[in-house]
Amino acid sequence: MSASEARPVRPLAPFVKIDTDGTPYLEGLKCTACGEVMAVGSRRACPKCATVGALEPFRLAERGRLYTYTVVYRSFPGVATPFVAALVDLDGGGAIKGNLIGVATDAIRFDMPLQVKFETLNVSGESTAQHVRHVFTAAD
Repeated sequence: MSASEARPVRPLAPFVKIDTDGTPYLEGLKCTACGEVMAVGSRRACPKCATVGALEPFRLAERGRLYTYTVVYRSFPGVATPFVAALVDLDGGGAIKGNLIGVATDAIRFDMPLQVKFETLNVSGESTAQHVRHVFTAAD
């Protein structure tokens, strides 16, 4: 496929954004009144200080620590199991869910350092675009 035929890349989740240069990143919200950082969701007011209208888009860190996880053995049809679903506290604030890949289940430890990686994939039923998603891996 030539560059002129390249399919556009779209985020698979609303908190995954793509820079003008094509680099994906995670976006959350930061309160300008108290500094609270939220990883996902839309809100009118800050959940910490309750200030209305003080939330601004904020580029989240790509490193963090494992808060909790579960190994999923049963899922929707077409979803390969087992996989590790993780909740990660990001450096600088915010917590986000995602799959933990490339780590054996017996090597997973609470508070282990992790980093965000982005994968480009084809979504079943959509041939006009590729999609980018986030996953977590052990930090280098």
